[in-house]
Amino acid sequence: MRRTINQSPRNQPDMTDRATSSSSDNRLGGFTLIELLVVISIIALLIGILLPALSKARMTAKAATCAARMSQISVGWGIYADENKGTMVPGQPGRFGDESKNVYWVGNGYQYRPRWYVQMGASAGFYAFAPPNPNRDGEHSTQIAHDVFLCPTVPMWTSTRNNAFGYNYQFLGNSRFRGDDEGRGMIHHPVKIERVLAYAGTVMFADSLGTAAGKPESRRVPNLQSGDREPEGLARGGHGYALDPPRLTGSSDYADTRLSSPDHRSGPDMRHVGGANVAFCDGHVTRMTAAEMGYLVNRDGSIAFSGGESTNRLFSGTARDEDPPSVN
Repeated sequence: MRRTINQSPRNQPDMTDRATSSSSDNRLGGFTLIELLVVISIIALLIGILLPALSKARMTAKAATCAARMSQISVGWGIYADENKGTMVPGQPGRFGDESKNVYWVGNGYQYRPRWYVQMGASAGFYAFAPPNPNRDGEHSTQIAHDVFLCPTVPMWTSTRNNAFGYNYQFLGNSRFRGDDEGRGMIHHPVKIERVLAYAGTVMFADSLGTAAGKPESRRVPNLQSGDREPEGLARGGHGYALDPPRLTGSSDYADTRLSSPDHRSGPDMRHVGGANVAFCDGHVTRMTAAEMGYLVNRDGSIAFSGGESTNRLFSGTARDEDPPSVN
């Protein structure tokens, strides 16, 4: 007789347990929609916190690179003076009627009326152009080829006229002819280096906004890489090679002689974390605001012609607030 083995209910598969186990495993193996949204929100928050810090770090690094390049350029200032009987380099040579006098050797060729930094670079052994242009049509449009003469924050400001660094030409060397008349002599040249050695805390050059500095920030337009003149002086870096001092007078020169009125003045560019890099005649480079340099900045961002607390103390070479040399 066959025995029938009764199976206990405990040995029967429990479908409820299986379903419960499967559901539990699914929950453990992935995120719910709410959990995923929370994670995405946290990541977005972290990115929002980190991006400004990373951006500021990049800007600070570019400012440091710019300062290092300015230090290299500064070396050529003293060498140029040693090679020229103690005379400081002018902002740009005056325009002679005899065109043969307007072409200068700049280390690796001839350039038509080279700006200050080209001649200083040639003295220090690094050359702005590759190659230079000895013809009059290259006076403003020749493109800078050496990185040391470029600011990494505005690397496309490469024309010989509309570039990133402006020289304290009015006090250190302005070889323009009064009224473009050779017979009347140069405005303020030659200037001997001894004039500023007694007070080496004199501005040599700085990050420059050019003639756009005298305009409200809202009206400024992009740099003209071609070297052309913006008709109203609105282009950033327009005539940037020439830095007007903080306080001008009715008889002062201007960065752009064809735009000689108070709102066409040039000035520093606060392109580096709220400040401009400034190279001094003693060789040091530091970051300063326009106000710290002696400029009066209006509420609309434009730099005033004069007034208020504007002072030429850091530009004059004597530590005094002197008027710029007169063009008359």
